[in-house]
Amino acid sequence: MTHHAHGTFTVKVQPLAPVPAEGLSRFSIDKQIHGGLEATTKGEILSGGDPKQGTAGYVAMEVVTGTLEGKNGSFALQHSATMDQGGSKMSVTVVPGSGTGELKGIVGTFTIHVENGKHSYDFEYSLPAD
Repeated sequence: MTHHAHGTFTVKVQPLAPVPAEGLSRFSIDKQIHGGLEATTKGEILSGGDPKQGTAGYVAMEVVTGTLEGKNGSFALQHSATMDQGGSKMSVTVVPGSGTGELKGIVGTFTIHVENGKHSYDFEYSLPAD
């Protein structure tokens, strides 16, 4: 059975050293998530390209720890995104096998929306006990 959680989040991104290679950047990512998912995250981003020119990409991994619709545990999210003159493409999915506690076996897709500088999400997921 597929479930949906919705809400908002704030994100703090900070540069990290060392930079892995010329042309790449590295950042920490920390989120405070509210709504159907009440959680915090910790993760890391690798990016390349020229975001000021509108052409770039990033990959990231982050661990989400908290409560999802009353179930406690954690899971990892894997990000992959690009942007160019044609627009942006982003995929954020639950890493298979990363769920712990009552979220063991979770699968899903985490869709991020940014409007007027505010972040929100739609999380479509399922658990094996459903």
